[in-house]
Amino acid sequence: MTLGRTKFETELQVRPDDIDMNQHVHGSRYFDYVLAARYDQMERCYKMSMEEFIKAGFGWFIRTAHVEYKRPLRLGDRMTIRTWVEEIFKDGVRVDYEIIKTTNGKLACDGYFDYAMVSLQTGRAEIIPDWIREKYAI
Repeated sequence: MTLGRTKFETELQVRPDDIDMNQHVHGSRYFDYVLAARYDQMERCYKMSMEEFIKAGFGWFIRTAHVEYKRPLRLGDRMTIRTWVEEIFKDGVRVDYEIIKTTNGKLACDGYFDYAMVSLQTGRAEIIPDWIREKYAI
């Protein structure tokens, strides 16, 4: 199966509760931004909402989360979260991402998530069925 690596974008804004004592976005919030974008993109771009995924008996477990910070985001900043499926494994996917400051187009951070697809019934990794692979291969 050919992997399209189509990049999808979601725009978000920094909220007051995202700010840490150093007056910029706390490091953990960048992961939250990517997860919020993926939730949006599952329904809007891949045409399979998280609710549908759960009804099919599956979930995603984060095996690895990597971030490389380039410049801080601050209160009120708008950002574009760009994600794409870089690789599909037998039981998971690697999703790469970039978070870009909307005002100047500069990269705030980039990285990747390595997800395992799990059965919600057993909590164990599952082989990704072809119908799900096809949705993610765009």
